[in-house]
Amino acid sequence: MALPKITAPTYKMIRPSTGEEIEYRPFLVGEEKILLMAYETEDPRQISNAVLKLVHSCTHGSIGDKNDPMFDIEYAFLKIRGKSVAETIQINLICQDDGKTEVPYEINTDDIEILVDEDHSTEIKLNDDFTLIMRYPTAQDSISMVGMSGVTEISFAIAQNCIETIIHGEESYNKVDLSKKELQEFFESLTQEMFKQVQDFFDTMPKLRHEVEIENPNTNVKSTVVLEGLASFLG
Repeated sequence: MALPKITAPTYKMIRPSTGEEIEYRPFLVGEEKILLMAYETEDPRQISNAVLKLVHSCTHGSIGDKNDPMFDIEYAFLKIRGKSVAETIQINLICQDDGKTEVPYEINTDDIEILVDEDHSTEIKLNDDFTLIMRYPTAQDSISMVGMSGVTEISFAIAQNCIETIIHGEESYNKVDLSKKELQEFFESLTQEMFKQVQDFFDTMPKLRHEVEIENPNTNVKSTVVLEGLASFLG
């Protein structure tokens, strides 16, 4: 007689980038083992690939492609973890008044959402002649940045990668039709004001973000700590 299989419970979440309702399940012991082994390697590529595979399996393929926006993947992973391990996360936060005192804090994963700026747009009008159509950073972008040194190099590379289309007057130039050299030369020809508009796109784009208030036990000073990105919540 064959051993019966265990059926995992299912839940619903709203995919941040599309508003689509998708079904997901908790991750299984075997999947958690692969994830933990990836974290033990401390290799960003292996960790990213393990997270992607886990999210892909637990959402039945709805999320977890390398070209999905990172905020979709981070949000889904956090929701899956909440139903798999615990709906609360214990992390240590540093008090802002002295920059060194750590205090424990418990966060409920149900309270963590994607922050959406209502004025945000994927269309950037550089001037009367040029407009950029942008896309959001993906898991593939993050993986391709591994090995790069310095925040500046990474920031410039991601910004350049996320240009989807360049519109000049009546003409449109898709990134896939441009050489890497052409795109780099165009990007480096932007004025400081234009580049600031590109930076604003990333500053206001949807992101996993949560603000908490903590109190320094030594000084009794209260401060607000901003948690942003998946790593902030997994400490």
